[in-house]
Amino acid sequence: MEQVKTTVKREEIFIGIDEKVPPVQNFLYGLQHVFVSNVWLDPIFVGAMIGLPLSLSANIVNAIFIAAGLVTLIQATKLVRLPIVQGPSAAFDSLMITVGKANGLAQAGGGILFSAIIIFLLSVTGVISRLKSLFTPAISGTVILIVGVALSGFTFYEFLGGSPGMPGFASPTTLMMSIPTALIVILLSTLGKGKWRSFAFLIALIVGDVLAVILGQTDFGKIAEKSWFGLPHFFPYGVLQFHFDTFVMFFVAYIVAIIEAMGVYQAGAEMTGVDLSDRRIRNGFAGEAVGSMVASVIGGFPTTAYGQNVGLLRLTGVASRFPVIIAGIIFLILGFVPKAGAILALTPDAVVGGLFLPASASLIFTGISILSKMRMTDANLMISGLSLVMAIALPSAFSGYKGILGTFLSNSVLVGTLTAIILHIILITLPGWFGRKDIA
Repeated sequence: MEQVKTTVKREEIFIGIDEKVPPVQNFLYGLQHVFVSNVWLDPIFVGAMIGLPLSLSANIVNAIFIAAGLVTLIQATKLVRLPIVQGPSAAFDSLMITVGKANGLAQAGGGILFSAIIIFLLSVTGVISRLKSLFTPAISGTVILIVGVALSGFTFYEFLGGSPGMPGFASPTTLMMSIPTALIVILLSTLGKGKWRSFAFLIALIVGDVLAVILGQTDFGKIAEKSWFGLPHFFPYGVLQFHFDTFVMFFVAYIVAIIEAMGVYQAGAEMTGVDLSDRRIRNGFAGEAVGSMVASVIGGFPTTAYGQNVGLLRLTGVASRFPVIIAGIIFLILGFVPKAGAILALTPDAVVGGLFLPASASLIFTGISILSKMRMTDANLMISGLSLVMAIALPSAFSGYKGILGTFLSNSVLVGTLTAIILHIILITLPGWFGRKDIA
């Protein structure tokens, strides 16, 4: 079966996966990963959509930081050993909102926990690693490309200051923060050399925040409201509940998140020249499952590998695991020190959008790069092309639908990934059983 070749482009990466850098640089590179991942945005968005009180919303943010920190730290040091940041997957956002509104987050937590337990068992027994044959360039490249496109929608929401009709949408103040931030990243990551390139995101972040202060868009009062030390509460929404229909929804979303993460692993391995062995895959997914179990108990979201941080590797040329380890430590500090998290959250959405814009563009290019390695057969072209069409066009058609069907069909990553898998089974796997090896 056709697989992604793990070859590294040396002109793109100049700090290798196991290369150590001076402590100060290491910290700053790690800080870039923290800001590009923005793991706190998902819980804030979901909490606002459900209408959670401030105390529960704050608990979600703390829980997300702790789960993301633990899994990032363990993955980078012991398990998958790739420079990949872990955090809450956007594939679960619509499910969390739908279930949270209808039945409460205790039921969502039950679905997350039982799904994570099954994924953990499938990982440690090696069942998931046997599915590696599914992850051809046609599927992996398509999924990464779809994730990049999905991220671009969120990016422009932040970049433009919301949507039409909202205060500040595409206002001069908003654009005076987002455009310079994006331009600095683009120029430094493409034309800069050495430290200028490797610190492109951090330099852009500092400039964007300074502009925000000058324009009066920074609310320092949020810092005073937060305490210095805090612990997440166990079962903050009550005892976890198991409902079969909710479990099925989360389990399917979890499978999609795994395929998305597999694409991120492959992209990270290709960029760093690492052999993505079955053991790395098995360890990586087991670690993500454990992180999701922990998150469900303390009120967080499922954890998965973040594609935008792979885009950061390409743009900055820094592919070392050690800054990612620092990022994991920073997440843990933010989880136990709410005031530190409030400082991080001072960065306005427009500046975040400016950082995300080139990161999502790089992620899209990574998907295209993987697709360029697939054999240009009719089957592969149909898998990739139709999956992209479905992911882009179908969600808008079902955006007004409610319930399980609306939740699934309005999620571009879910739609595109499931389409790619189903088409692969129909067009390649089944004909292969009957001796048709020429169509893959």
